[in-house]
Amino acid sequence: MSSGTLRKSAPASSVTQAAAGALIAAVRTAAARIGFTPAIAVTDQGGHLKAFDRADDAPFLTAEVAFDKAWTAASFHIPTHTWNDYLANPRVAPLTGHPRLTAVGGGYPITENGRCIGGLGISGGSYEQDQQAAEEALAALGFELPGP
Repeated sequence: MSSGTLRKSAPASSVTQAAAGALIAAVRTAAARIGFTPAIAVTDQGGHLKAFDRADDAPFLTAEVAFDKAWTAASFHIPTHTWNDYLANPRVAPLTGHPRLTAVGGGYPITENGRCIGGLGISGGSYEQDQQAAEEALAALGFELPGP
């Protein structure tokens, strides 16, 4: 070990319950305008479920998919739709066997001041609709959106 004291912990910021609830409300508003009924999952930075909502007529599979999208987005701090390009690489492709990894649009990291504080996952529309609702909700609450 070089000079200095061993650092034994690191601060971990997490999305608040209030912000998670506000994201769910913003997604519901966006989804209603776009025209689909969503399941919405918000995780903390470690991928643990923080808040969840599923519309009455959203298919039951959307619940699990939304949670997996949020988990995937929080895991590497990138949107879920970007995983398709990564998984095309044969050296990364074995990750497709991971049961939670979801390479479908609609999952975004929740980023504040350059730090991932959680994940947002939406399922119920097309992947484009899920992505659009996520982007609108994150922008409405002032969270950072990942670059292209």
